[in-house]
Amino acid sequence: MKAVHDEALLLALLNSAPVVDGVPRDDLADDGKAHGWLTAHAPSVPRVSAQALRECRTALQAVVRGESAPASLTPFLDGVIRRPVFTADGLDWTIEGDSVVVRAVLAWDALRTAAPGRLRPCANTECALFLVDRSKGNTARWCSMAVCGNRMKARRHYQRVRNV
Repeated sequence: MKAVHDEALLLALLNSAPVVDGVPRDDLADDGKAHGWLTAHAPSVPRVSAQALRECRTALQAVVRGESAPASLTPFLDGVIRRPVFTADGLDWTIEGDSVVVRAVLAWDALRTAAPGRLRPCANTECALFLVDRSKGNTARWCSMAVCGNRMKARRHYQRVRNV
């Protein structure tokens, strides 16, 4: 398992339903789109149905937003077995029952454990994206400073100027 790759996979899955120019978009809306998404983000990971991807995304988004308990992710790990394997470099782990959704849930847990509170939704209420805060002070608020951060700062400035 590659934790960095899986973290990118997790973020891509969470962000697969963005709001673009005020219009919600779903990169997993149908089998064709889901196949394209899987090819782009998880070409060598065992695949699941578009429905399973959407269900996992919805559950992970709710957990990250604090709307659901982590136990709601349990169905995505049913039947998964993690076994130790010794390699030339030491101990590694293999996963029986591996899939895109399993990797995403395990990446969520690894990130939750290694960097608590760093995975969060964008502070722009009109945005549906998530971010991993890599700032030293854990102060990042927006998925993109150039887009959401700029909009929010401009909006606050306009409100201040208008109220003066």
